[in-house]
Amino acid sequence: MTTAAHRPATLEDVARVAGVSRSTASRVVAGTGFASPAARQQVTAAVDQLGYVPNPAARALVRGGGVRLVVAVLGTSAAVLEDPYVHQVVGSAARVCTATGVGVALHWLPLGDPRGLEQLGGDRTVCGVILVNTTEDVLDAVPRSLRGRVVSIGVGSQTVPSFDVDNGAGAEAVLRHLYATGRRRIAMVTGPRWLPCAQRPVQTYRRLMGHAGLPERELPGDFTAARGRVAAGEALHRWPDVDAIFAISDDTALGVIAGLRDAGVRVPGDVAVAGFDDIPLAGMTAPALTTASHPVGRIAAAAATALLDGRPAVPVTLFPSALVARASA
Repeated sequence: MTTAAHRPATLEDVARVAGVSRSTASRVVAGTGFASPAARQQVTAAVDQLGYVPNPAARALVRGGGVRLVVAVLGTSAAVLEDPYVHQVVGSAARVCTATGVGVALHWLPLGDPRGLEQLGGDRTVCGVILVNTTEDVLDAVPRSLRGRVVSIGVGSQTVPSFDVDNGAGAEAVLRHLYATGRRRIAMVTGPRWLPCAQRPVQTYRRLMGHAGLPERELPGDFTAARGRVAAGEALHRWPDVDAIFAISDDTALGVIAGLRDAGVRVPGDVAVAGFDDIPLAGMTAPALTTASHPVGRIAAAAATALLDGRPAVPVTLFPSALVARASA
């Protein structure tokens, strides 16, 4: 006889353990609609405790909607497939898909050549596509055959729902923290200029610097530590009075710290450094890195769930980002 202890957890179980209504639990699991921060935390804890896999995923198989979900990543080279961020997206999507028998595949979309979307749209084994590093050109290139079977982690459109971190608000929290600790000559290492979602922190930086009457000091970045190390030297050369550097990637920020050390500059004594993402390494460096949170796993799980569910998602779902203050700033 099957007992409750051995049956798969249901959404009702999650709601009961979390102490919320079923509708609230559903919104949190799907990553759509409003739920308070406390409710999100309770539901997330209940999902982890019970090992819950969303039922909508199982329904996707019954409808015969394909046997694999594709994570399609835009990048200048296939090296983007080795990015730890991409690995996190794939792993979280796989966690949602595993119990259903749906596999997860990784696909590279070369920057400026999104023709691979046509191939995916014509592949009957594909139940859905998660776009990563999405651009306007990629959104425009989504074929009709993929409509209703594609979501974006990043910017979206009227026909492609988007799931992303509110990196504008996260960047604002970091910059206000730097200002509150007395930093006034703050430089920023940006992300790739071709990536639309990476421009939100830049816009936030420019707005806050303008409101405070502070100089704007921007250096181009590409999310890598190597570029951060070089950018640190450039910042010191161009602005010898710089007292803080904010990079919109933790990897880049760690490279900045290395570059400052190369130049004999103390962190945070001479120059404070902050990043974005709160990767596991951020809390283990010396000094530990001040940053902002980026719930990649929850974002990817919500995107995968929306695809497997097969129902229309809201156009934009933003996940909150919060300051994680540590010793580097």
